[in-house]
Amino acid sequence: MSTKIVLVSAVALIDVDGRVLLAQRPEGKSMAGLWEFPGGKVEPGETPEAALVRELHEELGIETWDSCLAPLTFASHAYAEFHLLMPLFACRKWNGTPKGKEGQSLTWARKNQLRDYPMPAADVPLVAMLWDFL
Repeated sequence: MSTKIVLVSAVALIDVDGRVLLAQRPEGKSMAGLWEFPGGKVEPGETPEAALVRELHEELGIETWDSCLAPLTFASHAYAEFHLLMPLFACRKWNGTPKGKEGQSLTWARKNQLRDYPMPAADVPLVAMLWDFL
């Protein structure tokens, strides 16, 4: 039996005060109510960076560029239905103000608050890596 591997690209948007943007998964989606780093599935033929640029525009209404995405770490997590591979990028430069365009709530969390938000299992280990980076 082979496990389906799902490639999802995520970003830690870091503002000038060192806070990180978290998005809450909306009702009707799997893991609704949990907080995560913004991003989304990488489409066939798309790079993880290109997927993030597209997803940030679609989900948050902001513009950024491949050159502003710094690879930070990644998650490799086995869920019951699939195996998630998720590179996490750091981004400190974008145009626009993030808004939840798909009904998701957003919050800016300080470094010492990141562990206060319930997250999907794959996102939890990323917090420790991000903690060291901030």
